Amino acid sequence: MLHAHLPFVRHPEHEQFLEENWLYEALTECYLPLLGVFERLVDDGVPFRITMVLTPSLLSMLEDKLLKERYLKHVEELVSLAQREVRRTARNSSMQRLAKFYVERFVQARDRFASSYNGDLISAFRALESAGALELITSAATHAYLPLLQPYPLAVAAQIRTALACHKRLLGRCPSGIWLPECGYYQGLDGILCSHGLRYFFTDTHGLLYANPRPAFGVYAPILPRPGLAVFGRDRKSSMQVWSSKVGYPGDTEYRDFYRDIGFDLDSSYLENQLQPTGERKSTGIKYHRITGRTQQKKIYRPERAALRAESHAEHFMTEREAQIAELAEMMPAPIVVSPYDAELFGHWWFEGPLFLDAFIRRAASRQAVFKMVTPGEYLRLHPFQLQSTPAPSSWGRGGYNEMWLNESNDWIYKHIHWASERMISLAERFKTPGPLERRILNQAARELMLGQASDWAFIMKTGTMVPYARRRTIEHLDAFRRLYLQLDSGRPNSSLVESLEKRHNIFPEMDYRCFQEDYCFPRLSEACRGRP
Repeated sequence: MLHAHLPFVRHPEHEQFLEENWLYEALTECYLPLLGVFERLVDDGVPFRITMVLTPSLLSMLEDKLLKERYLKHVEELVSLAQREVRRTARNSSMQRLAKFYVERFVQARDRFASSYNGDLISAFRALESAGALELITSAATHAYLPLLQPYPLAVAAQIRTALACHKRLLGRCPSGIWLPECGYYQGLDGILCSHGLRYFFTDTHGLLYANPRPAFGVYAPILPRPGLAVFGRDRKSSMQVWSSKVGYPGDTEYRDFYRDIGFDLDSSYLENQLQPTGERKSTGIKYHRITGRTQQKKIYRPERAALRAESHAEHFMTEREAQIAELAEMMPAPIVVSPYDAELFGHWWFEGPLFLDAFIRRAASRQAVFKMVTPGEYLRLHPFQLQSTPAPSSWGRGGYNEMWLNESNDWIYKHIHWASERMISLAERFKTPGPLERRILNQAARELMLGQASDWAFIMKTGTMVPYARRRTIEHLDAFRRLYLQLDSGRPNSSLVESLEKRHNIFPEMDYRCFQEDYCFPRLSEACRGRP
């Protein structure tokens, strides 16, 4: 299961904006390579099934015209930089081979994005689902950490309903499952998921191991907290083998080093437009070294040897799963091993990840004696009868509960998020029949609140990476909500503020503020929980 997510970062007010590079790097190094792997497998007739989350905030960026135009400009600049690198490294044959390697990769990324897909990666993912290779599911609208919105069930429901509307508009169908942001689960959340027709979700390992009653088969079979709604638990062993840079495959010394980049190595006068207008340096994606030694002592990267190592790791992963599942099958019927990862691991953090995935899928297709790849939706169709049990509150963050999103670095945000959530619910109940301008303000207020609720900002504050930006985004969205709220509360709405915000924060054109109304969200609860509507 691949969880593809980025926070909504779009800044039309600036010609260049550093954090927009999160999307551009993911496109070049992760999403385009993964699409290439999946499409080649389909073309080669290799059967496979992968569950993939495309979060609503990521989908919103992938469809945005401005961001697509900026990505093409970005990748054109990378092509130019790599071509200059070919000339600069003329006296170092090893580095020059790598420079030519990057020219080829960037040209391919540009041509596939512009010509093969016409800038529309969403349609490419949709086609793979139609071909039976992917099962696409959703997450909360802005990846809000739902356990910390628990006091406001309508705010949680609004995140879910908006996510489903976005997914259906862009991918053509309602998803069967949902990836709870950060695997954050609290007791009672299953009722909200069930009321929206979802059939399954995921928790971290201990969410199932501490379920009540305790499941006889641990994480190797789903449980049913309500009829028609299943919970799958993460298998820790297969996850660590791929995820961990210390004990897993990505830390191998043949693999490309993520941190050593010419954007930080070379003279700023040479890098030209690869610097921010402020002079701030950034990664270019041109990396000449592998994971060996200290930063300035690393050895040259060798793509051919790295590819061979990815093949051997895929073989090891395959034999490990065969042994694991064969042992489980002696103790229980139809065991399932759920292996979820952030999609951005494959290609971005772990450059060779797509090669590993391709090699593993081909092996899994050719050796069908022990197991086959399956999605949760397919598994539930084959095995609908499971133990009824309630999962334990949990997350897959550090410590297993809430501490990554509620600690001394970020606890200040919640009184403001809760204040805004209360006011949004009161506005939705008060304005049953708004005028056209009032409706626009209500919808934009809902967008600003949801953007402020994104779990990414609290996470960044805790990790200490881009803290000023995360603080600024939180304050910016909640302050925008406050100003919109005061306009409506005072009975003096005007169009200038909402017009400005609609242009800058244009996420979710399908937004309907009524998702915060109780009679709009919850009258179908009892009906939906009897089964999928």
